Amino acid sequence: MSGPSPFATLWAMYALATGTLSVGLDSAGYEVLSRITLLLACGAWLVSVADVLRRTTWRTETPAAVTTLAATAVLGTGFSAAGRQALAEALLAVSALLWATLLVVEDKERGGPAFLRCVVTQGLAVLAATLAAAVSAAWLAQAALVVFWLGLLLCGLALPRSDPRQMARGAGDHWLACGALAVSALAGAKLLSADSARLYLWNDENRSVLRTTAVTLLVLTLTCCVALLVAELVWPRHRYDVRRWATVFGAAASAAATLAVAAALDVPWLDGLGEALLWIAVAAWLGCAAWTVTSARAGEEPGGVRSRARR
Repeated sequence: MSGPSPFATLWAMYALATGTLSVGLDSAGYEVLSRITLLLACGAWLVSVADVLRRTTWRTETPAAVTTLAATAVLGTGFSAAGRQALAEALLAVSALLWATLLVVEDKERGGPAFLRCVVTQGLAVLAATLAAAVSAAWLAQAALVVFWLGLLLCGLALPRSDPRQMARGAGDHWLACGALAVSALAGAKLLSADSARLYLWNDENRSVLRTTAVTLLVLTLTCCVALLVAELVWPRHRYDVRRWATVFGAAASAAATLAVAAALDVPWLDGLGEALLWIAVAAWLGCAAWTVTSARAGEEPGGVRSRARR
């Protein structure tokens, strides 16, 4: 069967970026905006799933399929935050099943897409930890902890296959490295927040390790984010590419991670930084959406190539 079309990649990345933005907006208390973006992400996710299933199989790894799987976990987190626990549990079950299938497929991706497996894995950890807190399920939090450490391992394995030169010439998906770090920090924060007097998940030593790991991941995320922003200014890229939605995802994930760590550790100034990053992510989302529409009207394919179809 043929691989997924560029439009499947577009909708998958849009769903992942928009769903992550919804999670960040909910964390900041903007419930109405969060629900609106969640619905937009759901629509894109449905289109992406239909296209991926029509053109490929889940046992054939493609960036569109893996990105759609990551978006599935993110949407589950959004529905859990909205109080739809049954729907979130269903998405968790689907995500876990497909994630297990994904792990047995050889990973040949290089550059930014090499971090997609880490994004999927940590997205699953975020969803499981969020649900554990919502339904008071200690076993789910323990499972999320295992997945969290596995996600960090996958991130480390992807690092040698990344290409630092993409900071100067990448089309947008080089931001997936930043997104992987951010979702990892978000997962650590969600695991800390899942603990309570009712569940008593972590002892002092475990909590200290989680706290240190989450803070370290957040520092790495913010450092990576600043470096990538500087690179965008030094080497501006003026051609539209569908992979720019990965940039929006990286920005939204950084904001969501900062807000989650601020809440987990009760650091007010970090909360302010997270909200500032959130509005930068919103601006990036609006800019990328406008760019996508403008490119479509100009007759360009999602990859930024002008269509040769007769009008």
